[in-house]
Amino acid sequence: MGEGTSEGTTGGTSHDLRCEVLGPLRALRDGTEIPLGPPKQRAVLAVLLLQEGRPISYDGLVEAVWGGTPPAHVRNLVQKYVSGLRRALGAGPELSWTGTGYLLTGVEADDLRERRRLVDAALAARDAGELHRAGQLARRAEELWRGEFAEGLRAPYLAAERLRWAEKRLTVLEAVLAGEIELGHAFEYVHELIRLVAAHPLRERLVELLMLALCRTGRPSDALTAYEAARRRLADALGTDPGPALRSLHARILRQDPELLPSPPVPVA
Repeated sequence: MGEGTSEGTTGGTSHDLRCEVLGPLRALRDGTEIPLGPPKQRAVLAVLLLQEGRPISYDGLVEAVWGGTPPAHVRNLVQKYVSGLRRALGAGPELSWTGTGYLLTGVEADDLRERRRLVDAALAARDAGELHRAGQLARRAEELWRGEFAEGLRAPYLAAERLRWAEKRLTVLEAVLAGEIELGHAFEYVHELIRLVAAHPLRERLVELLMLALCRTGRPSDALTAYEAARRRLADALGTDPGPALRSLHARILRQDPELLPSPPVPVA
């Protein structure tokens, strides 16, 4: 469930301005969304927010937003977008040139910070054996998502971050589902796992959780069918066999491991 993030400092944030990136980029002042300008200007803001109080060089910003083939007048565009963002963000945030790079302070990606806090708390609860609380916290972290990361903004840096955060989101969801199965709630999550496996057919951890949930609901033959389907998909797409975790669970099902039998739900204290 952990994300291994390193958080920078923003030098203090504006109390009435909230920025969000877990979905379409938006900025709200006192709860009202403010216009952030054209798509590339919004992409510049998203890149600056993700620096978390660290400066980014002019070349680094151009590479992040336009990639290796920027337009000939890109310097004018950067200056135009930086000026536009200063006007849009208003008092509080400061977007400055340090002499070596652009630095955004006084504002941060608030939903990203909140998600990290919730995931860290969920990890601590899980490590303390508080599986129900861990699941609640992780679900609250999931509820912060409003769509894809920085949805709709086209920039090489943001495209890479979008993939990275999609992976993190799935990893947290897998941890939540594993906890629910361990708590005896497998029946409630079988259909969600079937949907997730269909959406991510080569993700072995999801297949493993589906097989485990099926076993815990008294459907070991369906679990074996799910394994065989995954085995075929992996062979056709990658030319590989299932990994050790899937093969081990498959073997346990075949030998009718009693630990895979349905178990009563764990009572919530």
